[in-house]
Amino acid sequence: MTEPAAEPSEPRQRGRIVRSAVAIGLYAGAFGASFGAVSVGSGLSVGQTMVLSLVLFSGASQFAFAGVVAAGGAPFAAIPAALLLGVRNAFYGVPVAEMLTPRWPARLWTAHFVIDETTAMASGQPDRPSQRYAFWSTGVILFVLWQCGSLVGALLGSVIDPATFGLDAAAPAVFLALLWPSLRRPRARWTAVGAAALALLLIPLAPTGVPVIAAAAVAVVAGLAPDRDRPAAAGAPA
Repeated sequence: MTEPAAEPSEPRQRGRIVRSAVAIGLYAGAFGASFGAVSVGSGLSVGQTMVLSLVLFSGASQFAFAGVVAAGGAPFAAIPAALLLGVRNAFYGVPVAEMLTPRWPARLWTAHFVIDETTAMASGQPDRPSQRYAFWSTGVILFVLWQCGSLVGALLGSVIDPATFGLDAAAPAVFLALLWPSLRRPRARWTAVGAAALALLLIPLAPTGVPVIAAAAVAVVAGLAPDRDRPAAAGAPA
């Protein structure tokens, strides 16, 4: 009978967490650079791009915002699209709150770091101290590298012609790539088709930005409706 493997010591555990966080952070920095270039190519200034990265700090939501602006939409139309993509972070707040148990006012800045990567890193740890360390180390590393990447991309995007490198089309393309994995379920595909059809119908009739809001409303209504596909899809990847 073999003895169970010994638990890693605390320094080794923390070192493993930091190495994983840095690896994710390097990817985030590269992704942030692409956002910075796309954002400036969409018509936002370097300052506006950095404020968006600092305040929103959510890649998919930021690309959605830049995509709407690139299509000629007004900020009042871009904000709902960005918020709809970021709403999943609110659901992450439930398990994160149980792991971190933050108190006011710490909840305010903790919520800013509740994203896919920090939630996944914290959830994968065996105990509460490791969960807290993973959450905060991952959050801080990603935040810093994301801002650095966004700044580099925005500065590069401000000195080149966006059309030369296709940056004027990059925001919708990246947004579609982020959306694509969510279209594996039939309900999601029908929702996307309905939203796109409504938006195309309204483009020649409504002011700029209204088609985007109408399409978002289709997604909200579909999300509130009972999901008949869920029992049949039990055990399938989400």
